[in-house]
Amino acid sequence: MSMTAGLERRGDLPTRELPVKWVIVLDRDLPRGLQANAAACLAASVGVAVPDIVGEGGVDAAGAAHAGLPWTGCTVLAAPAAIVRRIRDDAAAEPDLVMADMADLAQRASVYNDYLAALARAEEPSYHAVSLFGPRGVVERLTGRLPLLR
Repeated sequence: MSMTAGLERRGDLPTRELPVKWVIVLDRDLPRGLQANAAACLAASVGVAVPDIVGEGGVDAAGAAHAGLPWTGCTVLAAPAAIVRRIRDDAAAEPDLVMADMADLAQRASVYNDYLAALARAEEPSYHAVSLFGPRGVVERLTGRLPLLR
């Protein structure tokens, strides 16, 4: 996580011009509800790992307050489960990336400690999703030309 130290917020640039990129890659064959759950959980993990990713909140013209959002944007991509796993495994070897994954075990457990126990017993869990945040070139190399989730 060394690349996140001193991360400069650049809310003044289009996301395509930022030196960093954030993507979430979801198993395209999961039901929509599980996809949404995986994306939300991974976003929470990245928000904890990279707190500077969230920009300042704002106020609309009527005076209502709005929470800050990620100034980097987040691209949500779709891939077959085997590709999600490959990206996860390749990303784990990249020291400049913040990587979070959603093992299938997580979505089957209703008690968090049960998930952790099942994970500790799993030698090669299956993955429903992976999130990558880091240098644009590394993220783009790993995610290639994956399509947007539709």
